Amino acid sequence: MSDLDTPIGDGDHGNNMARGVNAYEASFEQKQPESISDILQVFSMAMISKVGGASGPLYGSALMNMVKETKGTETIDSYEQLGNIIEQGLAGIKKRGKTEFEDKTMVDVWEPVVQALKEGSLAKEQVERAEEYTQTLVAKKGRASYLAGRSKGHIDPGAASSALFFDALVDAIK
Repeated sequence: MSDLDTPIGDGDHGNNMARGVNAYEASFEQKQPESISDILQVFSMAMISKVGGASGPLYGSALMNMVKETKGTETIDSYEQLGNIIEQGLAGIKKRGKTEFEDKTMVDVWEPVVQALKEGSLAKEQVERAEEYTQTLVAKKGRASYLAGRSKGHIDPGAASSALFFDALVDAIK
């Protein structure tokens, strides 16, 4: 993933994300969260504390909003319910990053995922299309925005890490 970040960013996105996921796994083993919101809380704290740059706060904001949405939730029974949870995460990203769809950010994956879930499905092909779509965009936010038109033709690293997140979700749904 850092190889995606090198041409349009500072080249550390993959390493930062790996550090965050490793911290999550270690915390998860220590605390054994018992609820959906507890799992998301542990993940949020790991991302905020271990992931540098903008990605840590953005993922942390998304996950914290998802914690709030899942308080008291024992199970997730429908795509629509999951879509509502992910939508709250998306709202956190948009608020923290002051970004919108087609700004060439992780939002460009999160928004289509929310829509697909609310329509009753999610497939890896949908996630991949959203990730690939970022190649067609010119970055309006983040370090890549300094490159203006030269950012076109590259997949956004945040979109790529979000795609991995949602690919894992698709696997978990099945």
